[in-house]
Amino acid sequence: MNATEISFAGWLLLLASGVMIGLSKTGLPGVGFAAIPLVALVIPARLSTGVVLPMLIFGDLFAVVYYRRKAVWSHLLKLIPWAAAGIVLGYFLLKWAPGGKIWLDDLRLRRIIGAVILVLLFLNYWYLKRRPSEKEVPDYWWFAALVGLVAGVTTMMANAAGPVLIIYLLAMRLPKVEFVGTAAWYFFLLNWFKVPFSASLGFINVQSLLLNAAVLPAIAVGAVSGIWLLKYIPEKTFTAVIQVVAALAALKLLF
Repeated sequence: MNATEISFAGWLLLLASGVMIGLSKTGLPGVGFAAIPLVALVIPARLSTGVVLPMLIFGDLFAVVYYRRKAVWSHLLKLIPWAAAGIVLGYFLLKWAPGGKIWLDDLRLRRIIGAVILVLLFLNYWYLKRRPSEKEVPDYWWFAALVGLVAGVTTMMANAAGPVLIIYLLAMRLPKVEFVGTAAWYFFLLNWFKVPFSASLGFINVQSLLLNAAVLPAIAVGAVSGIWLLKYIPEKTFTAVIQVVAALAALKLLF
């Protein structure tokens, strides 16, 4: 879509999406999920994934620079191989759908993601009730594999892995700064990994990149605001807020 074809209201939605993406990368993980449907109101849903991806990467840059030493790499090394496999699977689901038609359409995909997030939220709540000690975390290989694979597929097909990753990091009981730092590196690496796949599908092109350039200042504003905000959010409030964000995202996907 050409930038001149977007209305004034459309530009306001894109700028608001940029602020939310920046905020989610450095302060409140998951908030940027609300930006995805806003972009889809301005740009056709299938093409909007190619517009959102560079926006996410720009927000990732702020996050990894500021929190570059706060990531917990032991968690990342468990997740990333499975997430990469999920991205490849999502790519082939988009490219080689039966009869040239995506059988896993937007509505079905959203509902599946929403159901998975709610199930993971419940399992995490149940686990924490059974194992109240903060030193005990679900260190099962299949848990990291499940979250990584689901997050990879959903991020490739719908840029919707944020709430899925939130569940895993909540289960790991990371302090807020390590939480944000780990999420920052996770998405920075995997979003760059997605670029050639999105370009191959035609989602990223010259026109989409011109739109991205216009929205970069809004992402920067959101990212700086997120850094400031995180300093003043108590740990318990941070955990509660991101749990609520994940649950609301799941309900939005379902209904």
